[in-house]
Amino acid sequence: MSANRIQPRLPKGMRDFLPADMIKRDYVFGVVRDVFHLYGFEPLSTPVLELRETLYGKYGEDAEKLIYNAQHPGGKEELALRYDLTVPLARVVAMHESAIMLPFKRYQLAPVYRGERPQKGRYREFYQCDVDIVGVADVSADAEVLGVVVSTLRRLGFPNFTVKINNRKLLSAMGQYSGVPDAQLGDLYRSIDKFDKIGADGVRDELIQRGIDAEAVARMMALLVDNHLNADKLGILEDVMGGVDSAAEGIRELRDLSAHLNDAGVPRQFVEIDFTMVRGLGYYTGPIFETVVTEPQIGSLSGGGRYDGLIGMFRKESLPTTGVSLGIERIIDVMDELGLYPAHIGGTVVQALVGVFGPDLRPAATALTAQLREAGIRAELMLQDRKVGQQFNYADKKGIPLVVLQGPDEAARGEVKVKRLRDGVEVTVAAVVLAETVRSMLV
Repeated sequence: MSANRIQPRLPKGMRDFLPADMIKRDYVFGVVRDVFHLYGFEPLSTPVLELRETLYGKYGEDAEKLIYNAQHPGGKEELALRYDLTVPLARVVAMHESAIMLPFKRYQLAPVYRGERPQKGRYREFYQCDVDIVGVADVSADAEVLGVVVSTLRRLGFPNFTVKINNRKLLSAMGQYSGVPDAQLGDLYRSIDKFDKIGADGVRDELIQRGIDAEAVARMMALLVDNHLNADKLGILEDVMGGVDSAAEGIRELRDLSAHLNDAGVPRQFVEIDFTMVRGLGYYTGPIFETVVTEPQIGSLSGGGRYDGLIGMFRKESLPTTGVSLGIERIIDVMDELGLYPAHIGGTVVQALVGVFGPDLRPAATALTAQLREAGIRAELMLQDRKVGQQFNYADKKGIPLVVLQGPDEAARGEVKVKRLRDGVEVTVAAVVLAETVRSMLV
């Protein structure tokens, strides 16, 4: 044994996924991908490494502190690991515009990297599942991506969740109406974004501590608090701020978005207008959205919005774009905690273990395994020489539903035994109908 044995460990915020976990993850990704296809989104893949200049200057100063630089020794290009999938999409559209037909509806499922402080639901390597629509200025596109979110979570079995909607134009107008200087709007947004965590009093105190005028804070808090739980939020805000052009435009867009969601049959219990929802990234220009659950308390399950100016950083003219990212890691964490997986999603992909009665019958067992696989049944051949009882124990511990075994008597008669482990049901059938028997016993 080497004296320089390496202690096996991972960097903080990185994870291994053993087969039982991967089976659950594959199930979730499969549902997500099916919904994306259902809505007409098509797949895209981009490299994990981007030029540093591609990523920097797009997310805001706080976010860019989390970007991993990935310079190769002696390399001439400055590189970085992708922070999200949205900026790479903007680059792709600018680079391949002659090959892209608008509207461009794309999805991407891929890992991204951020130098976060690791905690539950927040990792340094994690998957994003994005859908975006490029080339549509109307909020019908925003409604489309929100429909994807609601459909996905309902298919995954989430009983309760809320898609919160706001508008960056409205937030800017509220700040200006309240008398907050443009230079302090960033501080305003960062404090408002904590509304659910620290409450109205906490937000008010923090705004004053940031140096925002007390009268401006009072006017802003009146817009937020007095209207936070009112059913006619947009109507009340319109009465107060309807004369401000950006406010009127933001209110109109939210009304149109709500109408499109109604037309699409999105259940209203899953959608809420929330003026305290901000979203942190600096490139949003219109409607913004975020999905939360109350149990367990884990943060947002999705986030997104309209970013009509981002693609313009890579080409002469920008293109209207909207999209949403599903927080797949948090979704999986919630599903684990609430036990939302279907009963058939277990710890193995194997449907039947083909046992080997003894060395002389291994060729026959190998042929039976091939027969099952040819019929589309996921079969594992017992490769090690083990006693029959040990083979059944192996299947039971691994969660394999069926065991197929052919002893010398069955082989002489051209038959085979099939046992279902969960209830002990056992049948002996002709080998020629093995696949049909296994398929019926899997139900």
